[in-house]
Amino acid sequence: MNASDSSTGAGFSRRIERRAAIKWMMTAAASLPFAQLRLRGESSVTINAKGYGTDADLTRSYNPGDFWPLTLTDAQRRTTAALCDTIIPADGKSPSASAVGVVDFIDEWISAPYPQQQEHRPIILDGLAWIDREAGSRFRKGFADLSENQRNAICDDICLKSAARPAFAKAAAFFALFRNLTAGGFYTTPEGTKDLNYIGNVPLATFDGPPPELIRQLGLA
Repeated sequence: MNASDSSTGAGFSRRIERRAAIKWMMTAAASLPFAQLRLRGESSVTINAKGYGTDADLTRSYNPGDFWPLTLTDAQRRTTAALCDTIIPADGKSPSASAVGVVDFIDEWISAPYPQQQEHRPIILDGLAWIDREAGSRFRKGFADLSENQRNAICDDICLKSAARPAFAKAAAFFALFRNLTAGGFYTTPEGTKDLNYIGNVPLATFDGPPPELIRQLGLA
């Protein structure tokens, strides 16, 4: 793909719809095989912090970094925010992923001292480094400083693992994990559940049971 062809950028934004992100979130368990992509360098450093155990105090309010030191630098947070918002941008119904704290969620996730999070840490950190290098190679800017079309052009090459060229295989695996984390972080916020029109966890004054039509459809009438 020609990096100067801005028309390709629209492809990613057309494919990335909020409802589709739910499907990615539900496949988060599939991210475990990404562990084989453990890379070299600073991102492979083991976190020595202790976890909060099985009984966190749910009566308290916690801020990012209260449980363990966070990982992302300011530059990495900018890149993370830009990629989050490329995946789930703001629209007329809800804010962008970064606006509801997804960057903090991802930072907490890769900083946690648990096996799965430690497997994901090098994938995310090396992926963020890759996407900034790719942005610099194509457009002479960091990913956070690119236009929407330029960001989409890069994401077009890595947003589908099965279609990614061999040169982009590791980047596509990173993107799949990052996309799952972004969707998981966004759709577990009040804004995200509202975007889904989710009405669970709301007390009802009365409950009349399932609609009669549904009972008939299920053959239970």
